[in-house]
Amino acid sequence: MARSPRTGRRVTTRAGTAALAAMLTVVLAAGGAAASDTLPWTGDSAAGAHQPYQHGYSVTDLLRWNPADDAHAELLRAKVPLQKRNPANAATQRTPALPADTQLLTLAGDYGNAFFESHPYTNEFSQYLFNYWQYADFYASWHGMPTEGVPVSYYDPAKDWREKWFEFGMLNLPNPGYTNAAHANGVRSLGCVFFSDNDRGDQTYAELLVRDADGGFPVAAKLIQLAKFYGFDGYFINQEAKLAPADIPAYKEFLRQLRAGGIYVQWYDSINSSTGAISYQNEFNSVNGPFVRDAQGDVSDSIFLNYWWNRTKLTNSKNYAAGLGLNARKSVFAGVEAGQYQFDQPYNLDDNLDASGAPMNAIATLGADFVSSDYAGKTDDAAQRDVFDRERRWWTGSSQGATTPEGSWKGISKYIAERSVIGGTTFATSFNTGHGLSTWTKGRLSNPKEWGNVNLQDLPVTWQWWIDAAGTPLRADFDYGPAYTPASRFSYQKIGAYNGGSSLVLSGTLDSDNTARLYKTDLKLTKRSTLELTYNKPSASDDSELRLGLVLASDPAKVIQLPLTGSGRHTTGWTTGSADLSAYAGQRVAALGLVVAAGARPIPGYQVNLGSLALRDGQANTPAAPQDLRITELLPETGELFLSWKRSGYDKVRRYDVYLDDTYLGGVYDDVYYVKRFTATSGTIKLVAVGPDGSQSPAATTSFDLSTAPGGVKTSAKPDGTLTAAWTPPVRGSGGPITLKVQSLDTAHPYTKEVELSGTSTGTTLTGVPVDGGDYLLTLRAGTGTTTGARGTFADAEISPYPASAVAINGNTFTFSRPALPDWHTLTILEDGQAKSFATTYSSGAKPYIIRGRTTRGAETVTMSSATSKVVAILEDYAGNKATTVLRGN
Repeated sequence: MARSPRTGRRVTTRAGTAALAAMLTVVLAAGGAAASDTLPWTGDSAAGAHQPYQHGYSVTDLLRWNPADDAHAELLRAKVPLQKRNPANAATQRTPALPADTQLLTLAGDYGNAFFESHPYTNEFSQYLFNYWQYADFYASWHGMPTEGVPVSYYDPAKDWREKWFEFGMLNLPNPGYTNAAHANGVRSLGCVFFSDNDRGDQTYAELLVRDADGGFPVAAKLIQLAKFYGFDGYFINQEAKLAPADIPAYKEFLRQLRAGGIYVQWYDSINSSTGAISYQNEFNSVNGPFVRDAQGDVSDSIFLNYWWNRTKLTNSKNYAAGLGLNARKSVFAGVEAGQYQFDQPYNLDDNLDASGAPMNAIATLGADFVSSDYAGKTDDAAQRDVFDRERRWWTGSSQGATTPEGSWKGISKYIAERSVIGGTTFATSFNTGHGLSTWTKGRLSNPKEWGNVNLQDLPVTWQWWIDAAGTPLRADFDYGPAYTPASRFSYQKIGAYNGGSSLVLSGTLDSDNTARLYKTDLKLTKRSTLELTYNKPSASDDSELRLGLVLASDPAKVIQLPLTGSGRHTTGWTTGSADLSAYAGQRVAALGLVVAAGARPIPGYQVNLGSLALRDGQANTPAAPQDLRITELLPETGELFLSWKRSGYDKVRRYDVYLDDTYLGGVYDDVYYVKRFTATSGTIKLVAVGPDGSQSPAATTSFDLSTAPGGVKTSAKPDGTLTAAWTPPVRGSGGPITLKVQSLDTAHPYTKEVELSGTSTGTTLTGVPVDGGDYLLTLRAGTGTTTGARGTFADAEISPYPASAVAINGNTFTFSRPALPDWHTLTILEDGQAKSFATTYSSGAKPYIIRGRTTRGAETVTMSSATSKVVAILEDYAGNKATTVLRGN
């Protein structure tokens, strides 16, 4: 985008990692914006050997995409369906006069801006997690992703950003964990398509517009298929390379095909719809408007306006949209450069307000993850308190959740009304933010290690914070336990969570009643409805009282207070209080909260931690025990575990929790799960389903015992088509034969071989295995013992030559096209034995070959020195295989 990060960014060092100590400053066109990459995690947080991660796509990659080709595909799908949001209820908004239909898109890095480490979940507390879904309607993931197959070793974070000599895709997908969290909150998730003249090598928009025999666009069909398979909703199209005027009608048809396939499309304000020139209008008008709606109808769903707008331009935008029959609050997004200017914005969103104070257009922000990514201590667990404060300030105007903004930045919540999906007759939360320094299960420490998993994030507290008090309000914070370092304004006793990684703590001097509004809802009460609060009060016994707070839709000005008897007493742990709501049967609850009623005199040092809050309807909502739990891969040599089971519908199960005996391993709403740093030698895997009301199913179980399995498994595949495996015999077992099986993980190119060996054997060599560089799984089982295994890569001894048909020759001028080979790296062109030279992106100097992802499109057209010279193409892949094609001469 104009004045925004593309491929390289400023890189901040992970604390204590000397090897990654270089600071890389990005020099960008049109304004010099910079942001910060997430460097590879190290130590215990380093990526697992086979941890699933996402990659980018060129058009060539996309056209051959088949999920069966990707061993990671099934573990990278989002499964949570998009939840329906409640109807607007202005009376219970923080700002009742604020229109509820103004939409917001946040375009930001998910979990940061990692190139090779876009995982759905991992074991790092300090990776960034978004916590303000209640103000967003769309989340689009914004960061470069290398295309599939790029060796991780090609990324040297200590080098200048122009020295990233590998290919970034024109397409990056949203992180599946983020899509799940977005959908749980009623937010749509978008991938990004990006073209410019200097960022994606020879990739060009023209590849999108190639038609099939029926006149359709195969790339559009693949984009639709990709979104449906991976479970996201649409694309942000960032076209910042000029268009040929003749291509404009086809581009519009391409976008229409996406929309006809059920895909949401947002267009960027960058192209003149008549000339195709780069043209940032900074308003919605006749120049860019035809990319949203033209005489033939809708082209896109909305537009992201470039940033240099003012009140006049935004007023014009609203009026132009109205003239097209469009609602500007849903179709015209005024862009804000969050990452570049942060809290010192040159844009004033008050300019988007009409005379009545209502927003005229929707809002889009780029880089709101700056709260973490541009923060010096972003990987320091002890400094995350400042990340939390910065994020709260960005979204609410105050780092402490106060009603008065800090500085000139007034916060997104001034312009966007809070939304909610909390409806039906049940609701449950444990106040989890999606990461923790430890994990607790029903108040018991069930794993002392840190983690980060946005899939486990509860629906955020709607108002952070809305606490009414006649005196000094109590302070609210998320308590992550004894290892957490809160902001200096807090002095509470750190307890941790009841379930998960965090609880909500209220602390301070209690000198008046405090009403904490927590959740905006549309919950229906029945004759059997109850509301339960699990809390821990470590401060001394006093005459205060906790009261559950209900705001009914029928009387939104009143907070109904339901006392919890004895709640002023000091507790020695977690306790649960409950209120019978049958008296309100048939009513709808518009907000849930808590009243902390003061005593006769001020109570200094007051503290209460809220561990869980659950509305139950008295029905049998507890899920059944999960079915078909299986260990699909147990890889002791790399410390990895893959699980699968049969998934129930989201209406019955909100997530699945995985345990090793009583140690918590993680959770997700899915039917597959990956665990790294898995070092157990025996035990029982337990799987528990959690329902919408927080109830837990009986556990499904499966056991393993590595003493009954061959150990120390080592494999080696060679270019001659042999695969050698070695192991040590089981420590104990039935003495039965060992079954060895090798299978390709690329099921589009299947290979399976199974042999039976003596129970005392310690190795074997297989012949005739593939030499295509694909991944394989080797498993061993001795008799009826536990199956163990190892993943590996077949030797890569194959390469297809560069086809002569890929070169367009016009006289003595040769125009080269990108090879279709999935793992090609360089293409050397020799004229009479001398290598031709090719310019690279970012003016990084010429190379004596075409390098994948870095040679410019224009440089791939070469005029030879002689009309009679011999021209040879030498194609080399990532493994170093070479193939020669004679293009002219003998």
